[in-house]
Amino acid sequence: MKRKVLSVVLAVTMIGALLAGCTGEAAAPAAPAAAPADSGSGEAAGDTAEAPAASGDLNVYGIYKAGDQTWFIDEGAAAEAAVKELGGTFTYVDAKMSPEECLKAVDNAVANKASGIVICVPDQTMSQAVVDKCAEAGIPVVAGDDALEVDGTKIAPWVGIDAYVIGEANGEWIANYAIENNLVDDPATGLLIMTMDTVTSCVPRAEGEEAKWKELCPSFDTAKIFKADYDGTTEKGNTAATAVITAHPEITKWLITGANEEGTIGACRALESAGLDKDACVVGLGGYMAKDEWNNKGADGTCMKAAAYFSSDQVGRGTIDVLMQLINGEEPTMETAVPAKIVTPENYKDIMGKDAE
Repeated sequence: MKRKVLSVVLAVTMIGALLAGCTGEAAAPAAPAAAPADSGSGEAAGDTAEAPAASGDLNVYGIYKAGDQTWFIDEGAAAEAAVKELGGTFTYVDAKMSPEECLKAVDNAVANKASGIVICVPDQTMSQAVVDKCAEAGIPVVAGDDALEVDGTKIAPWVGIDAYVIGEANGEWIANYAIENNLVDDPATGLLIMTMDTVTSCVPRAEGEEAKWKELCPSFDTAKIFKADYDGTTEKGNTAATAVITAHPEITKWLITGANEEGTIGACRALESAGLDKDACVVGLGGYMAKDEWNNKGADGTCMKAAAYFSSDQVGRGTIDVLMQLINGEEPTMETAVPAKIVTPENYKDIMGKDAE
């Protein structure tokens, strides 16, 4: 009897051990991917056709050279919305116009196992370093606004605006304004083009503006075409414009256009400080700050008379569209250009829609 009881106990014990061993082996999960330390909000990626081909949640980093500027805030919001629609998470990073901060952000994205990165670098000479870091980690990267390039050749897919054509549109509008207001041959008239010569995506904007002006106003004295270089911020735009305006007191009727909206807004403030805004005409580039001028001051309360509007939403979502093609093993085009339209106080609400709010 004792032998039978002992046999049953041993059998049960062995069966229990075998079951425990099988259960433990089946339940042991694969090591999870490290979660982002500072990831944005969003739901886990679902099994949709748009989801990345690789397993795991979609985790995208958006690194922007001047993340406190309106354009990049709006562009990042559009990119985040696109990622969240795919069930992923998006981390917005402000590089603060610092190459060091930008590279730290790339390293952080790598450490947090990003699925992909969209980026606008503060200095294009760091393009190769960014692409190399991403390639080494096996992370696809897409440039927004300012291309990742070496010697003028793009080394990663890019989404942005058709810079030269948009510059031409601005140049055409301000030239027609000068013609209609009899300013071309007025000795008190000066043309100021705000430039950003260290940013390759901005150089063609100024080139297009100047070329179209000269085409439409061939009699204008080229000695009264001035340049003011700045870093893309309103503060530096103000400083650069002020220096030119102060140096040329003979010019009392300023026509100004530029490389981005912040610079032209800085020029507006410079004209106001000099008491020259009433006879001035400024054309913005982006429309995202011009609309605030018109919303808050009305058409007659600002020297910002027009702006080339292009959608930050299109650029932001465009970077994610291209990034998803890379993640899914496809080959996107290297260049995706967003079109623009000239807006004025009379038509900006109709053309910009919700962006005019």
